[in-house]
Amino acid sequence: MAAKTKFRGSYTALVTPFKNGALDEQAFRSLVNWQIEQGTHGLVPVGTTGESPTLSHEEHHKVVEWCIEEAKGRVPVIAGAGSNSTREAVELARHAEKAGADAVLVVTPYYNKPTQEGMYQHFKAVNDAIGIPIIIYNIPPRSVVDMSVDTMSRLYELDNIVGVKDATANLGRVSQQRHAMGPDFIQLSGEDMTALAYMAAGGHGCISVVSNVAPKLCSDLMGAVFAGDYPGALKIQDRLVPLHDAVFKEPGVAGAKHGLTLLGRIQEEVRLPLMTVTEPTGKAIRAAMVHAGVIN
Repeated sequence: MAAKTKFRGSYTALVTPFKNGALDEQAFRSLVNWQIEQGTHGLVPVGTTGESPTLSHEEHHKVVEWCIEEAKGRVPVIAGAGSNSTREAVELARHAEKAGADAVLVVTPYYNKPTQEGMYQHFKAVNDAIGIPIIIYNIPPRSVVDMSVDTMSRLYELDNIVGVKDATANLGRVSQQRHAMGPDFIQLSGEDMTALAYMAAGGHGCISVVSNVAPKLCSDLMGAVFAGDYPGALKIQDRLVPLHDAVFKEPGVAGAKHGLTLLGRIQEEVRLPLMTVTEPTGKAIRAAMVHAGVIN
C-alpha cells in the first residue's frame, strides 16, 4: 500500500489560533501556507497541540476542513480524530475521511483506562468505520494507558492501521515495534527532543510541536537523516535543543503559541484550563529562538 510509505519526515502538530475567544480562520490558513513554504512534510490539525479538548465538534470539523482546503494536496494531512469515547472517535474519523484527510491520528483512550483488549476494540471500531489510514497515538504520560507492542501488532493486521505516533520517549520501543511489525509499519516520534535518536533506530519521521515555530529547521533535520547525513542532523539538533526544552517548560501548545506570537503569526491566546506562558518561560523561548536562528 502506497500510504504506508507516504507519511515520512517532519509533520507539524498545528496549533489552533484564536482571536477574542473564537477560531481565527485567517491566521490558521496563513499558518498552513507558511508551514508548507518552509518545507514541512505534512500537517496534523486538531491534535492535543491544536487544543482539541476545548474545541466544539463544529470547531473541530472546521479546522480539519480549512487545513485540507488550504494544503490543496501539497502535503499530506493527518487529521486528529481521537476521543476517549469510541463513538465520538468514529464520528470524528468519518468526518475527516469525508473532508478529504489523507489519514487520521487516533489517541489511546485517556482517563477511562481501558485494558489492552478495550484499546484493541476501540481502534478496530474506527478501522471498520473508515477507509483511510489510521495512525495510533500512544502517549502514556497523557492517557495513563500504554498500548503494548502485542496489541499494536494485532491492530496492524487490520486494513487501515498503518503506524504509530510514539510519545512513550522509550527509544527501545522503536526497535521492538520494528521487530514485531516490520520496517513498513510507520513509526513517527511524538517527542521532539528524542526524535533524532528515534530516527536512528528506524523511525520514519516526527509529529512535532516545535516545528510550529521552527518548521524549516525541523524539516531540514529530517532531510539530513534521510540523506544519511547524521553529522549534519546533529548540527541542526544542537541549534534546536534549547527550543525543545523551552517550548515544553509549560504546556507545549502555550509555548508554541508564544513562539508564533513572537514571529507575528498569531495572537497569543489559549483556552482555559490552559494559560499563556509565564514571563520567565517567555524569556527562555525567545532566547532559544535566537539561539536557533529563527529570530534576531
